[in-house]
Amino acid sequence: MPSHIAFTGAAVNAGRAGALCTASLAGLLWLAACAPAQAAPPTAAPVRAGAPAANTQAAAGDAAAPAAPPAAAAPAPPEAAADTRGLDQEIQGLKKDVIDLNKDLFILEEELLFPANTQVAVFLSMDVGDFFALDSVQLKIDRKEVINYLYTPREVEALLKGGVQRLYLGNLKVGTHELVAFFNGKGPSERDYRRGASIRFEKGVGAKYLELKIDDRQRKLQPEFEIKDWE
Repeated sequence: MPSHIAFTGAAVNAGRAGALCTASLAGLLWLAACAPAQAAPPTAAPVRAGAPAANTQAAAGDAAAPAAPPAAAAPAPPEAAADTRGLDQEIQGLKKDVIDLNKDLFILEEELLFPANTQVAVFLSMDVGDFFALDSVQLKIDRKEVINYLYTPREVEALLKGGVQRLYLGNLKVGTHELVAFFNGKGPSERDYRRGASIRFEKGVGAKYLELKIDDRQRKLQPEFEIKDWE
């Protein structure tokens, strides 16, 4: 009897222990199932290689880029161009009118100062090149000096090309007069040269014109000076 009771108590204890173990295992499984899952650490956004360098290069490129050239001015409208041309033509026309007016005033002044009945004019021409280089000319009328003209190289060149110079313009009364001209320059062999020429002429009622001519005399290898009366 006692053994049977002991066996029975052992069995009961064993059953209780198994039930406790079963209950403990079930509780652990329930706790594991009910526990919230641990949040995964946030992952950093992937960084693209070369992105900062590209931005830096772009900024440097913007800073170094030259300023854009200013936009070209719009062409003037045809009306403005036409107005400008018209204004230029008017200015040129006014200049021509002023020049013509000056010529008319100069002629009128000469007619007033040197009337045709008392006017005398002396011209000079040259046809030399080998035996004489002109420096100056002195004129005397009736033993009175009326002009002493000094020539520039440019004026001499113009005379050698066929130009004619009005050397003197003055007034003389009607009657007989004497003109004396002295020519100064360089003669043959670059020597100082001074020669003179004279003429007696009659001054009438109208204007009187005289010409001083300088020529080369090939036979004598000397310059020749003469005064021609334009009657």
